[in-house]
Formats: sequence, C-alpha cells, structure tokens
Amino acid sequence: MLRRRTQPTTAPDPALRGTRPSPKALVAMALAGAASLLSFQPFGWWPVQFLALACFFYQVGMGTSPRRGAWLGWAFGFGWSVAGMHWLYIAVTRFGGLPAILGAIAIALLGLYMGLFGAFAGGAASWLRRKWSLPVSAFVLLVLPAMWGVSEWMRGWIFTGFPWAASGYAHNVSPLGGYAPLVGVYGLGVLAALCAGCLVMLTQRARWPAIGLLAAVMAVGFGLKQVSWTQEVGQPLSVRLLQGDVRQDQKFDAAYLHEIIDRYQAMITAAPADLVATPETAIPVTPQQLPDGYLGALQGFAQQSGSHLMIGIPTLNREGRYANSVIALDPRGAAGTQGYLYNKHHLVPFGEFIPPGFRWFTDLMRIPLGDQTRGEPLQAPFPVKDQLVLPNICYEDAFGEEIAAQLRNAAQPATLLLNVSNLAWYGESVAIPQHLQISQMRAIETGRPMLRSTNNGATAVIDGRGNVVQRLPFYERGVLAATVRGTEGLTPYVRAGNLAFLALAGLMFLGAWIAGRYRNRVS
Repeated sequence: MLRRRTQPTTAPDPALRGTRPSPKALVAMALAGAASLLSFQPFGWWPVQFLALACFFYQVGMGTSPRRGAWLGWAFGFGWSVAGMHWLYIAVTRFGGLPAILGAIAIALLGLYMGLFGAFAGGAASWLRRKWSLPVSAFVLLVLPAMWGVSEWMRGWIFTGFPWAASGYAHNVSPLGGYAPLVGVYGLGVLAALCAGCLVMLTQRARWPAIGLLAAVMAVGFGLKQVSWTQEVGQPLSVRLLQGDVRQDQKFDAAYLHEIIDRYQAMITAAPADLVATPETAIPVTPQQLPDGYLGALQGFAQQSGSHLMIGIPTLNREGRYANSVIALDPRGAAGTQGYLYNKHHLVPFGEFIPPGFRWFTDLMRIPLGDQTRGEPLQAPFPVKDQLVLPNICYEDAFGEEIAAQLRNAAQPATLLLNVSNLAWYGESVAIPQHLQISQMRAIETGRPMLRSTNNGATAVIDGRGNVVQRLPFYERGVLAATVRGTEGLTPYVRAGNLAFLALAGLMFLGAWIAGRYRNRVS
C-alpha cells in the first residue's frame, strides 16, 4: 500500500489485499473523475487533471487486490465520462426525441460502459503489481500511467471507438503539448498520468526525486514546444469559412429547406476567395433533391471568381445509401458537374450508423440520415492552387491516428486540414470548445494548419502549432475571412502513428518488470 513518508515503503499491508472499496470511496472516485471536466476547455485548468488522477492512483495504491483496483477505476471512469460527455443528453432528448428519463438512463449507461476502461486500468495495474511484486515507485510512476494510457487507447478503437475527453486533450496549451508531435494525444495521456504519479510520490520518502522528475518532464515538454517539425510551403490562400447558424430543429425540416439553401447560396457567393468552405450538411438534402440549376449556379460563381468551393452535403451512392460528404466545385470544372468528393469514413454510433441489435433505440430518437455508408479510409486531398486540402467531417478529427495515416500514406500529403462540423445537436454546451481543443491537438500532432467551418461554432483558423489565430463568436451567423499558408513535412507522430505511444507504454512496463525482478532478487 501507499504509506506516509514516516513509514517504510516495502510490501503492501496484507490486511488490505482483499478489501473492497467502500461506497464512500467509490463516490469520492466518481467525483474525482468528474472534476477532470475542469481541465478541458472552456475551463482549461489542466493542473486539475493531475490532481484527479493522483487521487485515483493513491486510492488504487492503498491495496493490491485487482478487484479493488477495478472498482475504483470503474467509478473514476464513470465520473470522468458522464461529466465530460453530459452534453449528449441534449442531443438525445431535445433533438432526438427521447423522454427525459430515458435520456438520463442513456447517458448513465454510456458512463457505465466508459467506466469499464477505467476498471481495466485500475484492475490490470493492480494485477501486475501483485504478479511482479512491484515497489511503490514502479507501480505509481510506471505501471499505473502506462495502463491508464493503454485504457484510453483501447477506448479510442473498441466498438469503433469513442475517444472524446481523452486526458491528453487538456494539454494542448500546457508544457506537455510539446510531446504531441512525437507520441500523440495518448502519449500525452501517459505523461499526464506520470505527472500525477509524481504527486502521489510526494507522500513517500522519495519526495525530492519525484519533484525532480515532474520538473524534468514539464521542462522537456516546454523545450519541445520550440521545435518546428514542419515548414511552410506554397503561396498563402485566401479563405472564407461560413457559419450559417441554422437551428437544429429546422435543419432537416422541409418547411425551412429553401430558406437554408438560399442562405448558404448568398453566403457562398457574397465574395470570392481561393477557398470557400461550408459546415457539415450545410445543404441538408442530396444534390438530386436540390432545385434545378442550384449547383450549376454555384459552379458558375466558382468559374467567374476563381473560387474553390467545398460544400457539406449528404450524397447517395449507387445502392441508394446516404453518405455524409463534402463536394468540391473547381473553377476549372464544367457547369453542372460534380468533381471532388470526400465521404465521411468514421461514423458516429447511433447517430450515423446503427450498431447490431440497437435499431429499436435509434428508431426512438428519430435522427435524420441515421444509417449511412462509410467512405474509404484513404481519400485524396483537394488541390486549391498550390495547396492540398484534406477534409474531415465533425467527429472524425477525434481520431488522430486516422488523419496521420491519411498524411503518411498519401501520394501527395495534404498541406492544410479542414474540419466541417455541425454541433448544434448539443445546444449551448461545452461540446463546442471541447471540439475546438480536439482540432488544436490534431494541428499540433500533424504540424498542419486546421481550418474549421461549423454551423454554430467553433469556426476558426488554427495554425500548425495549435494556436487559434482567428475565430467567430459561437451561436452567431457569420463568415471568417483569413489568409492561410500550408505546411509540408511529417512529424514523428505522423510517421509512426500510435506505435510511438505504444512503444512508450511498453518501455514503462519493461522498466517496471525489471524493478520487480531487482526487488525480488535483493529481498
């Protein structure tokens, strides 16, 4: 167990090996997990995350029972997820049509599921502690941080993944952000957990080494922030990013269709730019359902003004399946023709695809376009003059490894990233600033500027270091005009993807195993 500095730090107390956490301890862990919400935007108090994780690690360290560690981890993960993703309640009730009680149950069930990853972290770490007979330092500074990172990585891909509120996102502005181009957001999660472990070690005899390690991790991260992994290329582009602020309860209502498409036609053609981008499904019907000549008129504007238009719109494939798409109209294209097409690849469970056995649930929510087809994992960027623009749609930019793979495997890697989103589903909640923070992390990981065109926020320009250089106010109609220059070169994270993070975690496990072997040899 963990002991105060006045006590020896040898083997854990045998009396605690089989103890279960009390209801009070579980509630405390859930509250500690919920407090992590304050580390993300719009609050941005990233040190709170160190304290929350330190509380979790300290409690897990009080015993060696894997079952005890799993219960504590489950409570911590439950609180973390419900607090970090509570805004889903707005989508499933206000716009999805679920009764309030069913909406609350749905969010609680999501939290119960997400808590399983925290349970894995606490339980598996405790199991390794017992199996390898680990000293406190190896357990707190190596095994727990690495296992926490592995649990977040698993959360990002099991059942298609739901990586929202991964701990690393809180550190785009902290010194740890300097590590993102090397190990990505999951690696930042491991390093944040390592810093939390250092705080736990302040209760032990190894107080000053823990302070030194914490200072070193932060100092190196600050130094890495000064490194430029990519360099600007080509000529700057003039861009116009549209924010139509269409109410979600009107967006797919046929009574408002002409008002919506006329609004976006006026916003698109108001002024020329090298690149004009609309939000996700800005046009809420397929090209076949638009009035005759609508896209032809936009193509004519593109030809006359030399503008490249990227328009969010649902499309139909040959089998009659919907896709969430971005189409591009090129000044060189013929009137009435569709050129570039990007189809969303990573779909949202329940909102864009129906998991097996859950059609009854999605039918309750009445979500339009709720059963879509996937695009290809690797899709070409769209050329705009001498820049290459790679779109991603809404939730897709929460999957950094997929964007990295697109850059790594492309014949010509994109020089600019473009996210088109519609977060009106989530009302006036923290979802918008959280999503902006996710886009900032993708910019840091890839060294690429990220453009964002959204329905009601956050429409923004982010530079290749993750800084928001321009942004429109939330929940207002407007156009963001800016000048942006792309970058070339691949960061270490883009080259290796999550293998870099997995290598870091593997080295930490190896170090812990060696520490356990050494302890057994000398005892």
